[in-house]
Amino acid sequence: MWFKNLQIFRLNGAWDIQAEELHQQLARIAFSDCASSEMQSQGWISPRGNDLLVHSVNRQFLISLATEKKLLPSSVINQVTKARAAELEEQQGFAPGRKAMKDLKERVTEELLPRAFAVRRQTFVWIDPVNRWLVIDASSPSKADEVIKLLLKCCDKLPLEALRTKSSPQAAMTGWLAGNEAPKGFTIDQDTELKSANEDKSTVRYVRHTLEPDDIQKHIAAGKLCTKLALTWNDRISFVLTDNLTIKRIKPLDVMDEAKDKGVNEEERFDTDFALMTGELATMIDDLVFALDGEAQPASA
Repeated sequence: MWFKNLQIFRLNGAWDIQAEELHQQLARIAFSDCASSEMQSQGWISPRGNDLLVHSVNRQFLISLATEKKLLPSSVINQVTKARAAELEEQQGFAPGRKAMKDLKERVTEELLPRAFAVRRQTFVWIDPVNRWLVIDASSPSKADEVIKLLLKCCDKLPLEALRTKSSPQAAMTGWLAGNEAPKGFTIDQDTELKSANEDKSTVRYVRHTLEPDDIQKHIAAGKLCTKLALTWNDRISFVLTDNLTIKRIKPLDVMDEAKDKGVNEEERFDTDFALMTGELATMIDDLVFALDGEAQPASA
């Protein structure tokens, strides 16, 4: 299994936790299905569908946050509320007031919730106590915030900081494009986005398009900065780096071939893939941080 996106956090300080201890801490907020009166339920679920909330391979941990939401569109609530209000008006001879309408809408929502369809999604988290990384497979910081919020509620003294680098990704990516040269170990691919820093926010996007150096330099000279850039690391993994240090669209290249036929069953193959992914991504993250001039001093320091 491979993560598609990386929201990267640093485990600052010692956090020498074992899988069993982490399982016990996560069990404080284990997932349970939405109750009939609940709109949403969140909690930790087994990443491998067994009784363990932590899957461990070579001291690399995989955990999973489950989020279940009821699908109850506001248009449906409003439609039923409007119909009930019309019935009340006919019975009592006058339209319900503002407070009565609010109470009516709440009662309608409570009535419809047990019949609403529930949708569940899982967000995977890779914890690397050895290299002190915590990585969330989420495309946006807001999705990662959901995970962090619950982790901090469960885990004792979790020494977590968002990854910050001495050079901003935006400045570094703009410099790489301006010089038409990626940092050591990386190559520039054919997707990028440049955005103006002024109020009009004019944007130029290249999608599977050759990046002509002269054209790119004209955009940069006009005040545009790079906000997204597709890169390949060591001919092994391609990805898109964003200006907020999110890594998106991760795609392993020939590296996946190395794992073929190494597992004789599904469980062994999963563990092989997970070990391969964590090993490769840990090294790639180190190289990327180095390319951005290293880590900035943590806020707590």
